[in-house]
Amino acid sequence: SRRCPIVAERFCPTPWCWGGRLQTLVRVFIKSSLSITYRNELIRTGDGGQLSLDWVDNSNSAEHPQTSTRPTVLFLPGLTGNSRQTYVLRAVQQATRHGYRCVVMNNRGFGGEELLTPLTFCAADTSDVETVVNHVKKLYPQAPLLGAGVSLGGMLLLNYLARKGQDSKMIAALTLSVCWDSFESSISLEQPINKLLFNRHLTRNLCSAINRHRKILGKVIDVDYVLKARTIREFDERFTSVMFGYKSCADYYRDASPGCKLQKTAVPVLCLNAADDPFSPKHAFPVSLAQRLPNVALLVTAHGGHIGFLEGLFPNGDGYMDRLLGQFVHAAFEHLEDLREACSIKDQVTQ
Repeated sequence: SRRCPIVAERFCPTPWCWGGRLQTLVRVFIKSSLSITYRNELIRTGDGGQLSLDWVDNSNSAEHPQTSTRPTVLFLPGLTGNSRQTYVLRAVQQATRHGYRCVVMNNRGFGGEELLTPLTFCAADTSDVETVVNHVKKLYPQAPLLGAGVSLGGMLLLNYLARKGQDSKMIAALTLSVCWDSFESSISLEQPINKLLFNRHLTRNLCSAINRHRKILGKVIDVDYVLKARTIREFDERFTSVMFGYKSCADYYRDASPGCKLQKTAVPVLCLNAADDPFSPKHAFPVSLAQRLPNVALLVTAHGGHIGFLEGLFPNGDGYMDRLLGQFVHAAFEHLEDLREACSIKDQVTQ
């Protein structure tokens, strides 16, 4: 924690925004005035599709003037997110402030690009992450790479790290508000108030994305049936599990949940979760597993909601999550040995 002092700090939520649901909701309405200019790149995938990457090259970096060795942060956004999300813009600003290069992987169909093949994305399919990591490492083989994933992006990142083990080509990773167990998350999101506040809205966003690409997706899926989904679980039953060849939604959820795969990861990983996250119930956090693993630190705050972590009276500046990312990324790129040591001798960090 010497290199990342924030982990020892007590997170104090915005006084008028205490509960997890409120933190989650208010964060959505706080718009960022950050103007970040991305350089967009479209890359082809093995199945003939394309991925939209948004780069901030940070060519004027005083700390890392050499392009070939400038450390790079790969950001994986949430379920219906892309590089324009406030939490992504803030994270990119934190990393560029330290002199690093950033690249955001937009989920297929959500980066403004056309779908060239009838295939989207899911938390269990790490092939797009692998494509992007290989692409970035081919461009900059000498530049260290760190992964940062939010919500579904964090699930993808952990599943990728578990699948690749020592061959992940990353030096470290950070996850924010990961859903550790897809079954438990869907149960939590189906509680009446969560259904009303979050589930329907997210499902509508997913359905409108499917509708936007219905011409190509209609070749492999019954689009009208999918559009009648009212919850994420119904959407996953009708679309995601079918699209990715699972026998059932339960099979997909089992495969997507990163909580039981942590022991297969090999690099230092810091995972931030709030105990009052309506998307990720605390009883599903892999606390005892993380305690046993020398490379994983689980940071649990009492409050913060889902990708919320709003603090201060007017929470429109850098929040707890943004500061954590800034410190962790800097510690990983500049003091990796200290970070490895801190992970292995950690006691369970809870606040």
